Amino acid sequence: YIEKMGRKMLTNVIFDDDASLMRLIYRILSPTRRRVDEYSPYTDVSLPDGSRVNIIIPPLALDGPTITIRKFSRELKKAEDLIALGTLDKRMSDFLIASIKAKINIVFSGSTGAGKTTTLNVFSSYISEEEWIITIEDTAELHLAQEHVVRLEAKQANIEGKGEITIRELFKNSLRMRPSRIILGEIKGAEALDMLQAACSGHRGSLVVIHGNSPQDVIYRLETIILTSGVPIALEVIQRQIANAIHLIVHQEQLSDGSRKITHISQVNGLRNGEVVVEDIFTYIFEGIDAEGNVRGRWEATGIIPVFYHLFKKAGIELSEHLFNKG
Repeated sequence: YIEKMGRKMLTNVIFDDDASLMRLIYRILSPTRRRVDEYSPYTDVSLPDGSRVNIIIPPLALDGPTITIRKFSRELKKAEDLIALGTLDKRMSDFLIASIKAKINIVFSGSTGAGKTTTLNVFSSYISEEEWIITIEDTAELHLAQEHVVRLEAKQANIEGKGEITIRELFKNSLRMRPSRIILGEIKGAEALDMLQAACSGHRGSLVVIHGNSPQDVIYRLETIILTSGVPIALEVIQRQIANAIHLIVHQEQLSDGSRKITHISQVNGLRNGEVVVEDIFTYIFEGIDAEGNVRGRWEATGIIPVFYHLFKKAGIELSEHLFNKG
């Protein structure tokens, strides 16, 4: 199966048997530090072109070895490309570019395949060439355009169960490297708390990817990840750190027609009644589906001016308040 224009379809590519597919798997893994065997029957790996590969084999895969390849478009390089694709509109793009330049802390959220990593890749191109950037990922898939980038990737344990290097350990080490920015490919565990604490202590401009079904769900997911990480910390303390560390949540979805759209750009605006307050700045209004099955809708500003608007002026970035006029 392949996905084309957001729709999945069956191809005529067939492997002779499981053994031939396993030979391909071993060829994919041979240049990497990853492996699959009966003790470790699944793994993720990146191909030289940046594509991300997931491999799972029996006994976990009951019907035989399975390979999933996620390819990232090389044609999407600038915000204009995303606008032309219908991912967002010009107002939202101008706001996000300004936010990147002003070192606003941004979380990119969405479900698997929604396009959040691609969107992060595109908007990261607006980071100044003068900044030193560190990217940290479980499986490398970010490809930044800047020259001054250090890419770090987590390491699996060896066959003896030793030598594992986690994202959290890489994140802690990256803080000693004095980067201008840190980009986290995906938050899954205790590194969430380290990221929040770093942002609260002056490491601005962080870009982070997380799975979530809505901007509010991102907050709940962060709370849950930290509470279940084994770190002894109260929920109230976690909420205060989230409110202080995260400025913006960019939420993206893949709609029923296969198109990928940013459906919410939301700000985090402190605490109220024991909850982290999330407010939409821009939102996508669903209007219906036409006769061809295409989703119809429009983006609207809610009229809310970001609470961090002063940071644009402080960074010398011109961004008119009219951009946020309702409608």
